[in-house]
Amino acid sequence: MSQLTKKILATTIAAIAGVGTCTNVFATDPIKIGVAVGLSGANSVVAPAVVQSSQLAVEEINATGGILGRQVQLEITDDASGAVGAQKAYDTLVFQKNVDAVISMETSAARNAALPILARGKKPFIYTSFYEGRSCSPWMYVNAWVPEQQVAPVVDYFAKSKGAKTFYLVGNDYAFGRGMLDFTKRYIEQHGGKVVGVEYLPIDGTDWTPILSKIRSVHPDALISATAGGAPNVALAKQLNASGLTLPYGNLAIDEGTAKSMGDVATGIYMSGSYLTSIDTPGNKKFLAAMDKRFGHDLKTPNELSEPQYEAFFLYKAAVEQVGSTDSAKVVKALGQVSFDGPRGPVKMDKSRHTPLAMRLGQIQADGAVKILQTFSEVDPGAQCPNIK
Repeated sequence: MSQLTKKILATTIAAIAGVGTCTNVFATDPIKIGVAVGLSGANSVVAPAVVQSSQLAVEEINATGGILGRQVQLEITDDASGAVGAQKAYDTLVFQKNVDAVISMETSAARNAALPILARGKKPFIYTSFYEGRSCSPWMYVNAWVPEQQVAPVVDYFAKSKGAKTFYLVGNDYAFGRGMLDFTKRYIEQHGGKVVGVEYLPIDGTDWTPILSKIRSVHPDALISATAGGAPNVALAKQLNASGLTLPYGNLAIDEGTAKSMGDVATGIYMSGSYLTSIDTPGNKKFLAAMDKRFGHDLKTPNELSEPQYEAFFLYKAAVEQVGSTDSAKVVKALGQVSFDGPRGPVKMDKSRHTPLAMRLGQIQADGAVKILQTFSEVDPGAQCPNIK
């Protein structure tokens, strides 16, 4: 375990202890919510922000009486950003900790490994990470974007504003990377464009130079990537910048927090997402102020991967309160009926267990901030899980 992971775990444990402190004594046991996240591995760059969003949500809920008069207790585990780690993390949460529900931002590999365990344990699961779409389980709901919502703004902007006709696609070789780029390729071709190359690097790979050489050789009009997020985004952006290649670059997996950590190598990258800190609404201003007050100088930039995590706790709270119980079967049914008006606006997971979202096309500026170029209201996620009742 790295020193960084040890530090995050120690901080998390201390914070959880603080969350559990209350001036009132509750006669009932706490409601335990599990959070499995990549404190190590590819997602370790974004995991601290996800943990902070979880902590703030739980503290706010507990400060107003908890859920059904019961305090909420966080149970955080490291899924190591992959399948093997997720199996261990979910075995711990579901069968040892016996959590009432799981709310997690994870890689697709981790999610896919977790779903059978959640099904055996019959635990409600809110998946808060953007992903490649069409992952379905009777126990899972999703409050983040899918390709039907995220790809079009980037591709259309490159075609209309940059005159792009040929595209090169690169990604990590696992479910998210392949799923995103398969959808992107179809979308480009359906709208008159041409994909001149598709290349993948293993999820733990770090050397993009052979792929960048192939890109240079075919002179595409634009480049689009879909990596595992976090560390792979940093490596790709640095090597692309050093290569001297200059072409419109759209990243389908970057988040604002990672962009800010990358310095000037992220400048100019185009991205599409449902959450940016520059969203000018009372709900977002309230959220950012609360985050800043709670974490101060230790605050990690709220972003597309951490803000949906915050919302999900309130969606779970609404579902439990609607049915008056933490009974898993009842809560799962209610999750598709409740809504929460948060930093992104109203969110309701009622479209085949996914949610319509306002999407924003943005470009990363020199200071790491994202300038919103276009906004698209209530973008439908499409038919994701129509057969899951």
